[in-house]
Amino acid sequence: MENKGKLINLRNSIESKIVGQKDLIENLLVCLIADGHVLIEGMPGLAKTTAAKAIADGIKADFHRVQFTPDLLPSDLIGTEIYVHENSSFTFRKGPIFNNILLADEINRAPAKVQSALLEAMEEKQVTVGHTSYKLPELYMVLATQNPIEQEGTYNLPEAQLDRFLMYVVVGYPSHEEELLIANLDENKHKNKVKKAENITSQEEILKARKEALNIHISDNLKDYVVSIVTATRDAGKYDEELGSWISSGASTRATLAMIRCAKALAWLRGDEYVTPSHIQKVALPILRHRIIPSFKSEADGITREMIISRLLEIVAIP
Repeated sequence: MENKGKLINLRNSIESKIVGQKDLIENLLVCLIADGHVLIEGMPGLAKTTAAKAIADGIKADFHRVQFTPDLLPSDLIGTEIYVHENSSFTFRKGPIFNNILLADEINRAPAKVQSALLEAMEEKQVTVGHTSYKLPELYMVLATQNPIEQEGTYNLPEAQLDRFLMYVVVGYPSHEEELLIANLDENKHKNKVKKAENITSQEEILKARKEALNIHISDNLKDYVVSIVTATRDAGKYDEELGSWISSGASTRATLAMIRCAKALAWLRGDEYVTPSHIQKVALPILRHRIIPSFKSEADGITREMIISRLLEIVAIP
């Protein structure tokens, strides 16, 4: 399909600007097709912001980056009512949140009031100021970043609010070969004149892709498999006693819905006609990572969330 071809071109365009990080790029596109938001965590300088800008460059859509800081106010994000002297009335001036793609850089550096204003807009797809509600664009995606170091002066997102993000993606360091390629790419970029980014696809084509992805077939057996994975996070002890001691709280029903949506989007993106267990297992980690709460025992034993989810996928039978 022509529509799918443009999404593949968009993916190729992003990969031409970012060496490695294929999982990050694929997850970003899955979230875009599944109509969700993504939280990206990684050390500084690992192309988190570059990836977000690359997606925005490839879509004919409005993009805005907001650097979250401790002195940021909700009105700096949402907008505010301005008094117009000529009309003796107030008019609402929209803030950066009303763009199609919003990059919330270092979201954990802003206070809770700003975070809650953003997360409410993500969930409700609208902003209420006074007695008036303003709809956000139909194509609306928040890409939030945070780094795992320098926790002093930061405001960690509560577990319940993290659930608003469809995926939680962790970005790792590149390999030796990839870092060498990055160095060469950066050198060539400064030697050669950089061309202005061209739009590869449009908002209408993204919205059409979302409808096509929803029509991807998923069997009842695989739906049952998804439910089994999610419910296993709530009562893991019946599968494995040790695993049960690692999880304090399991994932909500939102995780089930997210896994089905993302598995369909991934299948569509890869050109498959139906969802397979491999699609579900691929999206399980970024969907469940922020929706389970490890126990004190697991933290004391050095058991990570990734290890917990990996064990879950091992013990839950594939249909």
